[in-house]
Amino acid sequence: MKSMRRTALGGACFVALLLTGSSAPSDPVSGPPWGYVGHQMAARAATATLPGEMPAFFRDAGPQLVYLNPEPDRWRVRARREMDQAFQYDHYIDLENVPDGALDAPDRFTYLRLLYEAGLERPERDAGFLPYRIMELYQRTVNGWRMWSAETDPERREWIEERIVNDAGILGHYVTDASQPHHTTIHFNGWDRDTPNPEGYTRDNGFHARFERYFVEAHLTDADLARHMPAGEPASVSGGAREAVRRHILESHAEVETLYRLDRDVGFDPETPADPAARAFAAERLAAGARMLASLWWSAWLESASPPGLGGAGG
Repeated sequence: MKSMRRTALGGACFVALLLTGSSAPSDPVSGPPWGYVGHQMAARAATATLPGEMPAFFRDAGPQLVYLNPEPDRWRVRARREMDQAFQYDHYIDLENVPDGALDAPDRFTYLRLLYEAGLERPERDAGFLPYRIMELYQRTVNGWRMWSAETDPERREWIEERIVNDAGILGHYVTDASQPHHTTIHFNGWDRDTPNPEGYTRDNGFHARFERYFVEAHLTDADLARHMPAGEPASVSGGAREAVRRHILESHAEVETLYRLDRDVGFDPETPADPAARAFAAERLAAGARMLASLWWSAWLESASPPGLGGAGG
């Protein structure tokens, strides 16, 4: 099993499209100079599909949910090591390094133990925690909705609303990360140099940022994502969020070689007109994150009506 040494660049970028790409030091006040355009595009697309049955405060919080989507990347400040390290490994999962059955673990700590037992040198770094981070935040959102529904004091209800929006907004970051194939593989920033490369894929360690940040910022618009968003309310995964999250990640991972093949054959160049196939691929990956995010937001609200343990909290 391969031991992969991820850098801060590969481990904490953003998603279906956005990361740093810069090695410049972080600003001590505003945080790292990382991209956010793709993250916010995905969040806007997700908020546009929220059903009218969801409580009005959540639908009205669309701009805040969009703002919060890049939030975990704002925590990537190397000078603040405790904060920086605490969340560094939540942005990805290197599926090639995950042993069979490990993702059946019910929580991140059982999963981590299985990774140690499989012989990974640094399991948190070599595999990552992305599906667990998504489920942790999803379950917090379900729990927040349950408390909100049960609360009768108006002021306390407003406090719970703030908690729900914050958790749901930050959930969006990781869901969007998961739709970016680079976040699911050891080939996270150029084809891994220690593995065979018979197809001649790029080994450029600027590929991650070039695709998810610079190409997106140069060539994609909200209208590009909208073409990939279905009409009607989001799909419900209430009671089955865990499997839906796993499927979302596996579908993204299945596109790793498509991503590399497109880069080899037509390129993701922010400086030249975009090839239609490259543009469509990037838009579809971002839209996949938006679809999954809208589904989880909607499902958390629906699932909150079920008592814990009865098809609830992502069972």
